[in-house]
Amino acid sequence: MKRTVSDVLVIGSGFGGALAASHLLDAGYRVRMLERGNWLDRSRSSAPRGPADLDCFFDVPIPHRLGKGGNGPVPDDQANVGGPSVYFAAVSSRFRARDFEPAPEIVTDSGAAWPFGYDELRPFYDEAEQILGVAGPAWGGVTEPPHGSGYPQDLIPLSRISRRLQAAAERLGHRPFRLPLAINYRRHDDRRPCEACAFCDGLPCLVGAKNDIAHRVLPTLLRRGLLLEPGTTATRLVARRGRVTEVEARDTNTGEPSRHVADTVVLAAGAVATPTLVLASGLEASNPAGDLVGRFLMRHCNAHVFGLFWRRPDRERRFHKELGLDDFYFGHPSVTEPAGKLGMVQQMATPWVALVLLPRFVARAAAPLLEHLSGLLVMAEDQPQRGNRVLLDGVPGNGSPRARIVYQHSARDLAARQALIRKAKEVLREAGAPARIVFPLNTFSHAVGTMRMGTDPAGSVLDGTGRYRGMENLYVADGSVMPTSGGVNPSLTIAATALRTARHIAMAAGRATERKEASTPRPRLLPILTMGPDSGARGDP
Repeated sequence: MKRTVSDVLVIGSGFGGALAASHLLDAGYRVRMLERGNWLDRSRSSAPRGPADLDCFFDVPIPHRLGKGGNGPVPDDQANVGGPSVYFAAVSSRFRARDFEPAPEIVTDSGAAWPFGYDELRPFYDEAEQILGVAGPAWGGVTEPPHGSGYPQDLIPLSRISRRLQAAAERLGHRPFRLPLAINYRRHDDRRPCEACAFCDGLPCLVGAKNDIAHRVLPTLLRRGLLLEPGTTATRLVARRGRVTEVEARDTNTGEPSRHVADTVVLAAGAVATPTLVLASGLEASNPAGDLVGRFLMRHCNAHVFGLFWRRPDRERRFHKELGLDDFYFGHPSVTEPAGKLGMVQQMATPWVALVLLPRFVARAAAPLLEHLSGLLVMAEDQPQRGNRVLLDGVPGNGSPRARIVYQHSARDLAARQALIRKAKEVLREAGAPARIVFPLNTFSHAVGTMRMGTDPAGSVLDGTGRYRGMENLYVADGSVMPTSGGVNPSLTIAATALRTARHIAMAAGRATERKEASTPRPRLLPILTMGPDSGARGDP
């Protein structure tokens, strides 16, 4: 059986896993990463320009094919190197400063509390934006928190439909702002710049211009020594005497088992897979808040609000998820129900991804109608509820734990979403759309919670550094650590929090080394030898 030894083992290659690995490589550790998916084949010479050019997408695995966010067993959802970052729309917003002091109407009786404030996370936001190459405006929205440095890139000029929606929002007294986007707008490092195609949101970038983890971060980490093992599914964490001593895994395709030993293990498999693996390993018994493993799942209470225009609003066929409205983020005088915090309104691109989800003959018939749509995404912060959770649904013969979801929006979640829908409809009506169509979203694309951090050992699975209570060397660095969901895409906050957790891992390892060196005359040798076959950086594109 294959067996490897490393300083740090990271499970998951998304925002949290990759950013944690980046810091630990800087600190001089030998880092190995397990990813159950493989590299996506994105070989194409140019981006699609319209519905007649969609054939290239029908054979690309799209997680939205499974994308219902209802209750019940979770199917084997699409996995790939880079995780969900490959499909995100590149919006990279910071949580607002007040998000780290959650409002009572959001927290209610859940006990959710962040163990740090915005000022502590601020330098890690700065670092994450640099690593991800975020392009941003000179100023943000009404609620934009202070930054410590400028964005590494400037944004390109607004598309025609974006200028139309901006003018409509301003006539209504709102203050729209440019969304920060993790998109490459200039040629460098042999990467092509964005072609401003309309097929970004929910789809992989076929020219490599979107700064997802697979294109922007992992190639650099591989050159710096990251040992990436794609197609490897972690199946169980083996623990003894308060430490994870071994991680059992299997080859996703062949089922071949393997074992991985490391001084430190970092779980970054996501808000569904991470608690499932912990429960399958029986580690909840060692945690003083073990009953909370998998609980307080959040995903935002979202909806698409599309305006149906007589004439095609997007004649340029450009990516135009460019504007945001945060006038309602912490409530608004015109909204009496619900009182208090609401969330964000963002511009939506023409929903070309819908065509990929349909049979080809239906997609081609629907394409002309879609060209008359442009809209807004409403993103209401959902309340952390104890009953919303991820459960272990069993471990089949292949050893890969299965999850079951139990989730229901609260009455306040739905009321906040409805209030934002009304505001979005007003903007689209002002922009000239005679009809508005609402599509509630029921996916887990923004899933957070389930392994929340905090200062109370009885009320939080992780301590304030991201360490799993009851395990000396187990940390979590993905969306599951978040006590509340905020009202923006969580990707950048996941990245920043992972960087902060990685710093604590390096500091803790340094202190342990000093103690060990003080107690023995022999120098400590990091366990960097690999016993058995070593896949190294398999699949580096």
